[in-house]
Amino acid sequence: MSRGIDELQLETERLILRPPRREDFDGFAELQADEEAARFIGGAVTRPEAWRRFLWQPGSWWLDGFGMFAVVERATGEWLGQLGPWKPEGWPGNEVGWAFRRAAQGKGYALEAARPAIDWAFDNLGWTDIIHCIDGENVPSQKLAERLGSRKLRRTRLPPPFESIELDVWSQSRDAWRAGRGA
Repeated sequence: MSRGIDELQLETERLILRPPRREDFDGFAELQADEEAARFIGGAVTRPEAWRRFLWQPGSWWLDGFGMFAVVERATGEWLGQLGPWKPEGWPGNEVGWAFRRAAQGKGYALEAARPAIDWAFDNLGWTDIIHCIDGENVPSQKLAERLGSRKLRRTRLPPPFESIELDVWSQSRDAWRAGRGA
């Protein structure tokens, strides 16, 4: 990755957000192998399949200058999950998405990480709105989207190879974010 991306780091009280690194893979593979944690992000996969998925984010950072951040606990250095801007070819909008290992869920990490990640996306990518693609059964993500100030906008299908998946698109504008900044 370029020097600027290598040095990029956002911090909160408990977390560090940074582009993914090779040493994040074990935590990522754990997330991807967990049936429950991976349920709404394409389903559980083997470690070799997880490696291919892992490369999506560093590839996005390398080619586009953005991607999901690795979310790391400041006190321990433990990889908790990933969260941030994501827009593959054909995606239904400028997404800020998230996925966390099951052990990290329910502790407020996603909300804490989402605020600086959304600020960064709006401030650095020129986006005027963001979306979150959320399965209708994924109640925790729906609640997080609401806490961030997003509202359910429409249903959509994802681009191939995920065209069979229909999701709810939650959204908010940059102006709405700045006015409320995810209470």
